[in-house]
Amino acid sequence: MKDDLIELLWEGLRETLYMVFWSSIFALTLGLALGIALVVTDKGSIRPFPAVHRLTGFFINVVRSMPYIILIVLLLPVARWIVGTTLGPTAAIVSLSIAAAPFLGRMIENSLKEVGGGKIEAAKSVGASSFAIVWRVLLPEALPALIRSMTIAVIAITEFTAVAGAIGAGGLGSLAIRFGYQRFREDILFATVFVILALVQTIQWSGNAAAKSIERKRFKPE
Repeated sequence: MKDDLIELLWEGLRETLYMVFWSSIFALTLGLALGIALVVTDKGSIRPFPAVHRLTGFFINVVRSMPYIILIVLLLPVARWIVGTTLGPTAAIVSLSIAAAPFLGRMIENSLKEVGGGKIEAAKSVGASSFAIVWRVLLPEALPALIRSMTIAVIAITEFTAVAGAIGAGGLGSLAIRFGYQRFREDILFATVFVILALVQTIQWSGNAAAKSIERKRFKPE
């Protein structure tokens, strides 16, 4: 029985990385749209639109307030409609993306608001469009903070995969529960926890290194 440990861990890690990668891509896309919408439509911002700002904020708050396990259940019909099933890593990507996007959107909003208003006003004074201000001023200036926000979100998604594993998503979470806990395989349980910890630490280190690299290049003395 002990000989299957490496094989089980590899399969669980492969499924977890698959879920984390694609969920992060979709969550970043949705979260970026939400965060930009919150900043751009805010009062006194680039394109003030109170109704859109309130509606976007309300959607984010509603989704963020739901426990993830409940959100998974509510999104099962959506997963079935999109991918044709409610089980497995691919189906879990739907709920993982939707759960992480509002969380990431709020962090992106905070990161973008750190950009000095003077730079935005300077862009407006030369006739820059709203699109140009967002893509050439806000996002580049806030890039280190955005990377750190994305790092936190990817770690959260990694944690969510463990929860999703409890209801058939696969991955390391499912391995820890089905083989480690339910079958009393302490070797699998502790090995799974170790792999998850190593994965989270790698993600955190990579995100910090990328953000610091950009900051060093930006503030490098001439």
